[in-house]
Amino acid sequence: MDAKGSMSDQARIATRLLAGWMLAALVACGGGGGGYSGGGGGGGPPGGPPANPAYTAGMYAAPDTYAAYCAAPRSGIDPVSGVAYPDKLGSSVWENFWLRSWTNAFYLWYQDVPDVNPSTDTTPNYFKLMKSPLTTATGHQKDRFHFTYGTSAWEALSQNGQNIGYGITWDLIAVSPPRQLVAALVQPGTPASGANIARGATVLKIDGVDVVNAADSASVATINAGISPSTAGESHTFIIEDTPGGAQRSVTLVAANITENPVPQVLTFTEPDGGIVGYIEFDDHVATSEAQLVAAFQQLATAHATDLVLDIRYNTGGYLDIASEVAYMIAGPGPTANKTFDLTTFSNKYPSTDPITGRPLTPTPFHATTQGFSTTSGQPLPSLGLTRLFVLTTDNTCSASEAIINGLRGVNISVIQVGSTTCGKPYGFYPQDNCGTTYFSIEFQGINNASFGDYPDGFTPNNSPTAASVSLPGCSVADDFTHRLGERAEAQLAAALGYRTSTTCPVASGNSAPRAPTAAYELRIKPEPLLNRIMRRP
Repeated sequence: MDAKGSMSDQARIATRLLAGWMLAALVACGGGGGGYSGGGGGGGPPGGPPANPAYTAGMYAAPDTYAAYCAAPRSGIDPVSGVAYPDKLGSSVWENFWLRSWTNAFYLWYQDVPDVNPSTDTTPNYFKLMKSPLTTATGHQKDRFHFTYGTSAWEALSQNGQNIGYGITWDLIAVSPPRQLVAALVQPGTPASGANIARGATVLKIDGVDVVNAADSASVATINAGISPSTAGESHTFIIEDTPGGAQRSVTLVAANITENPVPQVLTFTEPDGGIVGYIEFDDHVATSEAQLVAAFQQLATAHATDLVLDIRYNTGGYLDIASEVAYMIAGPGPTANKTFDLTTFSNKYPSTDPITGRPLTPTPFHATTQGFSTTSGQPLPSLGLTRLFVLTTDNTCSASEAIINGLRGVNISVIQVGSTTCGKPYGFYPQDNCGTTYFSIEFQGINNASFGDYPDGFTPNNSPTAASVSLPGCSVADDFTHRLGERAEAQLAAALGYRTSTTCPVASGNSAPRAPTAAYELRIKPEPLLNRIMRRP
């Protein structure tokens, strides 16, 4: 999750749907214990990289000892920081030594990680080893959120909401063959909308590969390349059905640099009892969402909304500070003043200090003013002063989105859940660049004002409970791809509006447990960073 704004080696079978973790297809400053062994420059050929560090099991130097010794150093000026890149000529082994020390220093479950010689593998594969191999009581991987992203791509995504794709958020309804891959959201003015692809369209083939039945790794790689293109201009051919069982058609989509719209809809519904229900579709906690969210809540405050439906079914996470702003704008100052939205806890090495910033651990409050992501910092936020919130969810509701639920519950705001069990990610990290790759490795867990943060198996509506998830009032309702989001007849929204006055539910139809990987090959649903809580560095 996050730590104040934080967002698996898996990229997601979609351009926006669970942002960053992998859904299977076939299916602190300073070092850790010990001392420094090896490292340092010298010993290499003139003009070449320094000799590789020497490995001694159980001995860890401070991460800075190895930082920025790169197999392929960058040159020039970092466009974000405005300073020269720190990269020096090194090697993949140097990069692995940095990963090993950094993991031992900051990873939440550092004690679980096997101590692997950094010379034994290449850097991308070595990072996959730098995580807990353990599983939870329900059989899920303890760490399902371990991934990397190209630094330039991460900066474009997190700061500007830009991502390579077609303007589609995909949903993998059935993970194992026979799979079902559908378009969940289609953004106007994008290659997808230009091809007349709409919500609910089902993908049957990509570049000749059977999306429904293919079970080998090569086929899955082809599918992933199609749904998660890596460069603007690359094209892929899709065979789709616009409606289930309808005519098939072939569509060639050309990937482009898409600027996401994180808050595409703000609506009001006047109900028979005279109540005014606000509706916000909130799809990503990226920096650009801040200004849109402020405008959305101001609009609903002006309309005198007496209830709110927050549609976060495809919001996989992002900046924790933005989640805090949203929670404040829902509840207002009364229940949130001087209360904790989220308290970040690190490994047992750091009981009282944030190891990344070096500062004492202090709670993230309910922010009553803008934090300067895409607005002027310090401006008072509008608020609705509500005592309850309706959330629409799926298993793509993750991380910072779950923090909104948990944070409000911690100050006794009633959260009524309509939809499916959320993904279960009370964890987060500070993104860390080294040599042009940004690493996302779990560093902390968040807890609310009531000291609760134990929901690794997600939140679920109480009319369809599971043994491990946290039960909330509400209704289990499957995602409805036959209607547009925000349409009164759409199943989840209709159930929320009905529950508001009757507290009754339709027959349970949502997934009562998150869809877990069931095979060796993974499909990508959304850019991985969007699946997390992300903390900002001061």
